Order: sequence, then structure tokens, then C-alpha cells
Amino acid sequence: MLTLENIQAAKMKVAPYIYETPVVRLHGLDELLNCNVSIKAENMQKTNSFKLRGALNKLLSMPLEQLQQGVVAASSGNHGKGVAFAAKLLNIPATIVLPDSAPSIKVEGIRALGANVVQCKLAERHDITEKLSLEHGYAIIHPYDDYDIMAGQGTVGLEILEQFPQTSAIVIPIGGGGLISGVATAVKSLAPHIKIIGVEPAVVSRYADSLIAGERLLLKEQKSMADALLTLQPGERNFPIVQKLVDDIVRVDEASIESGMKTLLLAGKVMAEPSSAIGIGAALQGNLPITKNDHVCFLISGGNVGLNQLHNL
Repeated sequence: MLTLENIQAAKMKVAPYIYETPVVRLHGLDELLNCNVSIKAENMQKTNSFKLRGALNKLLSMPLEQLQQGVVAASSGNHGKGVAFAAKLLNIPATIVLPDSAPSIKVEGIRALGANVVQCKLAERHDITEKLSLEHGYAIIHPYDDYDIMAGQGTVGLEILEQFPQTSAIVIPIGGGGLISGVATAVKSLAPHIKIIGVEPAVVSRYADSLIAGERLLLKEQKSMADALLTLQPGERNFPIVQKLVDDIVRVDEASIESGMKTLLLAGKVMAEPSSAIGIGAALQGNLPITKNDHVCFLISGGNVGLNQLHNL
């Protein structure tokens, strides 16, 4: 179970090791997005992603004897970088299992932190992680389906409430569901009037589809420029939290994701990876359930983007 108290404890635990990233008001985007625009700049976090919060909270919550053999994590890249950072902090070995399609900047960033990298097909990541755990005794650090991970990610929500109390809606990218589960739990516990809106690629709309079906669906593998949001099934622990606390899920097409990244870079002067700019894309697409008077905080979840990705825009 995930509670506000878990998230508050996580905030105390990870605070010495992370940045309290700013909430930035972007007046220049108000007319374009038809609301009062602010961003929570987790692209400026150490490791350039919110994922560090959950990874640190998880590893700092585990007994040292459980970590002695090392840790292993399946990741699209950002979780792996967070785990690699936390493992280096604790002086334990880390192995990160990444899809072959992971951007080189994420692969290189993980290796630079001293972790071993194993690459495979997207759908094989968790199976290979399980295999490595059994073979070597590594502790598995799940990217989203874990209450300690969710509690760490939920610290973003506590910061938004402290920094920007006039918020009326928070727009959050969804992959496996760890971030939105944590933030929704924190925010709805303290400010239930704030709308929590999830955004995910239309080609992998596992949460939107699953909520309609009333059960966790497993989707087929697809390609999207939002490489961090390609998880094929909602997390088992995450899904009921999203069912209960999230107000809406919006599907975003590929053209709008690209437009969101361009708009954030050119008009907002903020460099974010496509998966993080997806909320801006949803607003440009015109189907976010917000009004012109809403104070909307777009959670910019990461900034691990390479020059080659920028050249392709």
C-alpha cells in the first residue's frame, strides 16, 4: 500500500542526495496552450530525470546485506541511470538491462556511472532481469511496480504543492505508472481539488485502454519517439492507484509529441526529451481537460536527449 506518510518519509530520505527542482512559470506558452503554464523541471534533476528519486528511496530502504551481491534493473534508460547513481553512492555493483532502441545518451550516461549494461529486445527486459537476478543473486530494482519506488517519485508532488500552491491541474507522462501513482497519492491526499491528468503515446495507450477494459491489458510492442513511455502493461500495484486517483488519461499522437518537444525548446527555452514534452504535445493537440483560467503544471520528467534527436526534429 502507498500512503502520504510513505511519501513524506521518502522526501526526508532522499533530500540530501537530490535537487529540489524548480517550478518555472512560462508565460510565453499561455496563449499557445490555452492555460496558465508552469513546468516542474525534473529535466534539471541530477541524472536529468525524476527517476533518481525512486531509485534512491528504494536502495536506501533496503538492508545492506540484501544489496551486497549488487542490483539489477530493467529500464528504458532513466530508471537505469537513477539506479546506477544510487548504486555508486552505496558502493555496490549495478547491472542495467536496456532495450536495443535506448538512445545512446542514456546508455553512455549509465556506463559513465560505473554500471554494467545489457541490451535486448524491449519485451525481454524483465525476463532477462529475472534471469540475471537468479544467476548472480542481484536484488531487482523494479522501475515502477514497487511502493518504495512510487513513494520516491511522489516527492515530486509534495514539492509542487509547496512551490506552486495555486496549481489547479498537474499533467504527468505515463509509462509503467510509478510517477503518476506517487504524485497522485501525494497530491490527492493534501489537495484533492487538483486535477491529475496522465498523458501517454497513442500507439501504446496501455493505461487509457486498460481503464476502459477495467483490467490491465498487455499491448503489442510499438515504436514511438517517446522512448521512455513504451511499457506494454500497467504495473500491478500502480493500476488500482491510477483507477482511484487519476482524473483523466489523454492519448497523444506522434506528431503532437514532436510538436510539444519543439515548442518547449523554441518557445519555452527548455530542453526535454520527447517523453517529457508529451504533456505539452497533448495541450497543442487540444484535448487536455483544462480551461484558459487553469494554472497547469506540466511535469517535465526528464532531459536525457542527445544532439542526434534534436537534429531529427
